[in-house]
Amino acid sequence: MKNIVVLTGAGISAESGLKTFRDANGLWEGHDVMEVATPEGFQKNPELVLEFYNQRRKQLLTAEPNTAHKALADLEAHYNVHIITQNVDDLHERAGSSKVLHLHGELLKARSINSTNKIFDCKKDILLGDTCAKGYQLRPHIVWFGEAVPLLADAISITEKADYLIIIGTSMQVYPAASLIGFVNNNTPIYFIDPKPAITSSQRKNLSVIAENAVNGVPTLVASLIDK
Repeated sequence: MKNIVVLTGAGISAESGLKTFRDANGLWEGHDVMEVATPEGFQKNPELVLEFYNQRRKQLLTAEPNTAHKALADLEAHYNVHIITQNVDDLHERAGSSKVLHLHGELLKARSINSTNKIFDCKKDILLGDTCAKGYQLRPHIVWFGEAVPLLADAISITEKADYLIIIGTSMQVYPAASLIGFVNNNTPIYFIDPKPAITSSQRKNLSVIAENAVNGVPTLVASLIDK
């Protein structure tokens, strides 16, 4: 069974009603990302940061997977599919995808500020004073700007084995996630689905650009791959 690796960004989740990470004005839900998505921001104002993610978590729990998420799950009947997502939501899993790697963490998990390895399921608010068994404050299990990306090596290993690479709803500007395209074989077909694609077929060998939003472009591509 051939390997399909899918790299997804905020564009696929936006169509389920979740705001993209950063709007055109550089803000995320009205906040400077440096205030709510950096270790320094958390140290300066932990209550603001915790409440910010509490609101994002509540929003996620009301969202549903869209047709793009579901189409990717359908691919598993025909290919070995690995999804590497920059998104912190669980919409891929809820749609039925079984192999999902979250490069930037998961909103429905929390961890101790003292350890990146002690991770807890979390569907409720995290408040200042909520601690792990050893007394350390809990924080969202999110990879903030300036922090290491622990699963990057795993993502690279998966990408290197791709027979097809599908990129959906990402600006290809956030590193190291954007660098993954460089780890596929030169002959690997790449499909880039985004209404405003950041790269063109003239820039990359074997690249097919589908200038559509995810809910339109993904089901069409999936249908063609299943027919191969």
